[in-house]
Amino acid sequence: MTATALSLPAGSTPRQSISRDDLVKRGLMVAISLYLILSLAAPLYVMLSKSVSTYRFDLSQYEFQVSDETATTWSEPKTAAMLNEENASLTPQDLHAGSDSRLAATSFFPDFSFRSPVKYRMRGTVDEVRWLVGSNPGGGTEWQEFDSNTFRRIVLRPTQSYGLDNFVTYFSTPSLSIAIKNSTLMATISTVITIAVAFALAYALNRSNMPFKGLFRLLTTIPILVPSLLPGIALVYLFGNQGLLKPLMMGYSIYGPIGIVIGSVFFTLPHAFLIISTALAVADGRHYEAAASLRASKWRTFWVVTVPGARFGVISAMFVVFTLVITDFGLPKVIGGQYNMLAVDIYKQVIGQQNFEMGAVVSVILLLPAIIAFTVDRIIQRKQVALLSARSVPYAPPPNRRFDMICLAWCSVVAIFLVGIIGICQFAALVKLWPYDMSLSLKNYAFDLMDGGGWASYGNSIKLGLLTAFFGTAVVFAGAYMVEKTEGFSAGRATFHFLAMLPMAVPGMVLGLAYIFFFNNPANPLNSIYGTMAILVVCTVTHFYTVSHLTALTALKQMDAEFEPVAASLKQPFHKLFFRVTVPVCLPAILDISIYLFVNAMTTVSAVVFLYSTHTQLASVAVLNMDDAGDIAPAAAMGMMIFYTNVAARLVHAGVSRGLLARTQAWRGR
Repeated sequence: MTATALSLPAGSTPRQSISRDDLVKRGLMVAISLYLILSLAAPLYVMLSKSVSTYRFDLSQYEFQVSDETATTWSEPKTAAMLNEENASLTPQDLHAGSDSRLAATSFFPDFSFRSPVKYRMRGTVDEVRWLVGSNPGGGTEWQEFDSNTFRRIVLRPTQSYGLDNFVTYFSTPSLSIAIKNSTLMATISTVITIAVAFALAYALNRSNMPFKGLFRLLTTIPILVPSLLPGIALVYLFGNQGLLKPLMMGYSIYGPIGIVIGSVFFTLPHAFLIISTALAVADGRHYEAAASLRASKWRTFWVVTVPGARFGVISAMFVVFTLVITDFGLPKVIGGQYNMLAVDIYKQVIGQQNFEMGAVVSVILLLPAIIAFTVDRIIQRKQVALLSARSVPYAPPPNRRFDMICLAWCSVVAIFLVGIIGICQFAALVKLWPYDMSLSLKNYAFDLMDGGGWASYGNSIKLGLLTAFFGTAVVFAGAYMVEKTEGFSAGRATFHFLAMLPMAVPGMVLGLAYIFFFNNPANPLNSIYGTMAILVVCTVTHFYTVSHLTALTALKQMDAEFEPVAASLKQPFHKLFFRVTVPVCLPAILDISIYLFVNAMTTVSAVVFLYSTHTQLASVAVLNMDDAGDIAPAAAMGMMIFYTNVAARLVHAGVSRGLLARTQAWRGR
């Protein structure tokens, strides 16, 4: 071959060929992206289109004729609008409809009788007009003739149009739009209180020498192990109409804002604490030494050194708590009373009134603050700078017995609050008949005798947790590996990362309703999974995808980037490197992802409350249904079963982790 044949045009660069491994990685990335599109993006798109869809019966599009009794002479053609005006049978409000609404053609003929020998003709004034004759479709502009018995089976279909009419209706109805004000107010108050409590708790555990730190950190995780309905049930037993501590309410009711705030502080405290504690744990001791040498007071040191160092963690915790409260469904459903909240409003519109379009409107409204909070939080995190450098000195709090005892007292108060909520639920679950017969019994655990799905719902929850942990961990870690270790393909990787981050901004109620619109459509090839365990697994994995994805990425970023080039130079396929090196090294993160998905699958309510069937009812939903039916003690008992199951899962996880890590992580100790 000549030198000329090897030469390249001036200014051009050689095109790098894509290896077979990279092609496989890109293919897997595209496959998981397709999963996220079908399980998240597509349902959200359908839901958004539903929110701007308006259905109305356009009576001018239907025209009728009626024969005499001999069926030889026909009346003058009249539209349904003209007939309705003559008979005044339907009001303008009656003409507003939902997507599945039907209007009987006989509504325009007050004297109709299916035994009459009279015949009817019907046609559309435009080609698009459609109706149903029983279950058979009909339509068109040609006259179609029916006898009386057939005519009674004809129903008209509403006309679909697009616009903001649903939003106008929602905001013009005070009883509906007040939910926005209520939700924002409750989320704001709960955020302020939770951040204050969490910051004081994290400060006590990180900046003091108090004893029992490990115990208090463990107790702080209790609310993560229970569904958000459980604190609401506990507050009913403590401060409700027959509560143990009702006199402390001084005439106020626990049902409403007070109960929502107290319960929200309970179930959001661990999330805020973990974020703020991480921020406070990273501190440079030299800053405090400089403050001491400048004779700055402790108060000034706190505001000048401590608060600025933890500000990003505090802000991030604020957005997390605000989003959790404003999107929560379980707690306000149990303890909210007549105080309307957005998430509960979705439930009322869909389950109570079967108004799916208005439910979609509320979902869009609920989606906006979650997206805004998530976006602002991501922007703030990008601005965060490293607080520790190679020259940093870890901060060691000086001994101060008085301060340590104050911290111990504060942590004890918080621990009593957390343990007390769980304790009262367990006590109520064992009482025969509150408050008349306080003797202990296991009759409240006879779930098969009550509404809610019985013990089968508990078994379904364990099944859901195991399936979610297994398949979710596999999908999440594989996706994170592909996006982190694939060479080039920047556009595809950016798209995948966006899809992976999107679930964090989608509330569970919104996702569940979107699944109804998307998967319950008979035209959808995936309709077959609707009402099965499969859709519950898909929904749960998707709902909690983002945190798991970030956990996997963090672990993968800690691995040296040279592993892949070395494997390629040795002509080893990437799957051998993945299973022999990557998985063992990242095993701690993989186990953390699995237990995270299992616990959340056991406790989730909002994401699955629209999707279960009689055969796939879950324990967390059973708590809701038993509470609705007035079986509050059995609801508390089922909630405690979820708690104990998650505690057992954590213990098993700890034991398995210790055994596996001892075998696969020995290199860390060298």
